[in-house]
Amino acid sequence: MSGSSAAIAFLVAIVTNYVTAQPPEWAENTVLVWSVFVGLAVVSLGLFFWERRLAAEAPDGGRPPVPLGRIAVGGHSMNPPTVSAPVRGREEELERIGNLVRGPGGGMVVVCGAGGLGKTTLAAEATAQARAQGQVVVWIRWRDDPERLGQDLAQAAHILGLPEARLEEARTGRVSLVDAVWEHLATTTGWLIVVDNVDTPTRVGPGSGPPAAYRGWLRPHGGGVLLVTSRDTTRQTWGPDADLLHLQPLADEAAGTVLLDAAPHAGTEAEAEALAVRLGGLPLALNAAGAYLSVPTSRHRTFTAYQHALEAEFADLLGAEHPTAATDPETARRVVRHTWDLSLDQLHSDGYTLARPALQLLALLEPAPVPRTLITPELVTDATGLPATAATVDAALAGLHQYGLLHTPGVDAPEPASPAVGQLQLHPLVREVTTHTLTRPAPTTAWLTALDEHLARAVDAVAGMPGRAGWPTARLLAPHLPAHLDRNTQRGLTTAAGTLDRLADALNNAGAASEELLLRRQVLDAETRVLGPDHPRTLGSRNNLGATLNSLGEHQQAADLHQRNLTDRERILGPDHPDTLSSRDNLAVARARLAGVGRRRWWPLPRRR
Repeated sequence: MSGSSAAIAFLVAIVTNYVTAQPPEWAENTVLVWSVFVGLAVVSLGLFFWERRLAAEAPDGGRPPVPLGRIAVGGHSMNPPTVSAPVRGREEELERIGNLVRGPGGGMVVVCGAGGLGKTTLAAEATAQARAQGQVVVWIRWRDDPERLGQDLAQAAHILGLPEARLEEARTGRVSLVDAVWEHLATTTGWLIVVDNVDTPTRVGPGSGPPAAYRGWLRPHGGGVLLVTSRDTTRQTWGPDADLLHLQPLADEAAGTVLLDAAPHAGTEAEAEALAVRLGGLPLALNAAGAYLSVPTSRHRTFTAYQHALEAEFADLLGAEHPTAATDPETARRVVRHTWDLSLDQLHSDGYTLARPALQLLALLEPAPVPRTLITPELVTDATGLPATAATVDAALAGLHQYGLLHTPGVDAPEPASPAVGQLQLHPLVREVTTHTLTRPAPTTAWLTALDEHLARAVDAVAGMPGRAGWPTARLLAPHLPAHLDRNTQRGLTTAAGTLDRLADALNNAGAASEELLLRRQVLDAETRVLGPDHPRTLGSRNNLGATLNSLGEHQQAADLHQRNLTDRERILGPDHPDTLSSRDNLAVARARLAGVGRRRWWPLPRRR
């Protein structure tokens, strides 16, 4: 109770006693009683204004009392989780954290990346190593509650010796709790504090300032190390003084070892590594597969059997829904099917309403880099029916990249390669899970129709660019065109094949023979199947494939195709037809190359439509 409150209470007690009880002799002296009354009133008012002045002189003009009731007793365990299996493939990251913990300066390290990469596991292993070296370790789980985080960090500081008197000053609002905590942590060494799963860093507080301002609960200025785990990977969020450890999927050998740790009798090292590659090196998926294979009653008991089963049973093995994931984020984090929904939900609530549709649209393409120029507002609107502008599409892609769901090859490398054109790519498992969560048959059918239309437009744009301008984009488009042809074989073969031919011609000009070969084979197979082996279009496509093989040095295959084409054209068109003469010439070139003589370059035969 404050001084003014106590004086007022005493005054009330006297007055109450005077009114309701048998008054003493001195109380009959009216002058004396009223003198005491007035004196106490003056003292009470003086104490009241004195407290107001102290509050006004405090930082930020005074603060309300801070509810710190839980600090004295602690409301939950602040011990780190136990790591139940060896941590594989993270030696470099653990060494960086260990150097910071053992070093003299302290600091802040942010372990960041998409859901499922094992950020919490890495942090737990780092705390185990720090504790073994004599560091004081405190584990805090972010619960999307700034007040709770403040109480937990105050408890951590109290464990590290923050005096009770200083906490009392924060309780009464005389000092800022966050400053009191960090003033103490800045002068105290030998500690590692983990704040796990800070996936909404803009809510950390106190106040509305960003974490990068270093005025809130997360600061890099302690005498020990503050380790934060988060899905947010951007430097803009964490500021220049934070050491960002951006986790990537595990390398093949380490990922295979994770599977062998969990299921040592499920197969060989090579078989485990093959399954690990299929799972994209994602620790969450590796743990799920290992846990499944370790159960004696599972239907699939070997790495190879599990890998084969993924083709037909992906939705059951890794894409299965969990009944409580929608209401329990901790469950969602542990389930492959749901872990990325947390990031998508957060992006949507932050106003990035096109993030989820953009991810779904990218998932319908092949598991290869996509040219950024393909993902236009027009494509998003045509596919999804949602209004889109260049700004909203940019924001959606930036949000997906921020949460590690979308990569930009070259730019994301430790030393950016500055690719000629912007590229977008999904992790294979993110793509696969996303495709299995799309509602079928809609929106997939409508979305694919729009996607095919815009792929054709992109090819036309590339083919129409002067000089070498369109070559880098042509290379990126190539892996996505065979599926375009497959989807349109029955209802629009001529148009779709023409699209692939135009891109193949551009690739030929670019000297990208491997990408060109992919498209030439696809066109020939489709036309042979639909039009027949003797159709003029099929013969023209066979000629183009032979020429491409010849340019790749596959002279025997090229000679065999040109020989077959010459025989068929002589039979169908006659020996003197221009196409027959062209086949005879191309056969001679292939044979000369096969014999190691002649430098003559083939001339692509124009399409006969």
